[in-house]
Amino acid sequence: QTLASGSDDNTVILWHTNTGNRLRSLPGHTAAVLSVAFANDGRTLASAAKDNSIILWDVENGEPLRTLTGHTDWVTSVAFSPTDPILASGSYEGSVFLWDTVSGTLLNTLPGFTAVVSSVAFSPDGTTLAVGDFHNKVTLWSVATGELVRTMEGHTGSVTSVTFSPDGRTLASASADGTIILWAVTP
Repeated sequence: QTLASGSDDNTVILWHTNTGNRLRSLPGHTAAVLSVAFANDGRTLASAAKDNSIILWDVENGEPLRTLTGHTDWVTSVAFSPTDPILASGSYEGSVFLWDTVSGTLLNTLPGFTAVVSSVAFSPDGTTLAVGDFHNKVTLWSVATGELVRTMEGHTGSVTSVTFSPDGRTLASASADGTIILWAVTP
């Protein structure tokens, strides 16, 4: 029943979905907020911003739990694992980090990106991370090993968003080329 939005005024706003009323504003970033994501239990929210940081918030009281730093440019996308206390983050510098959300430590850095990472999404079983980038590619990564599983090419413009179907068998990618591609993936 809560919607989160990121804003150019450096805040996250929580909204009640039934009434449309603002529940609270979460100030804490020093630049525009580019991405927000709820943890599976709905009790923790991650926000990513142009200040190169990620803040984990307690949704109940609006207090920051911890700040994750390590990216050297805008953090463009965040996603929580549906099965583990792991957060994935993608950045304008062309990096993907996997974080332990309990301790706030960096677990892994996925290698080989040379373009802006625009979107990250976990498979429903939490074993695979999809990454969209500005080199028109979608890549699939093993969360456990950090190894590249598959590269999917077909867009002629930057990939702007990726998401899995609820059963994990299909991945959708949207692109600046004006297309959406549905990819068959093995869960």
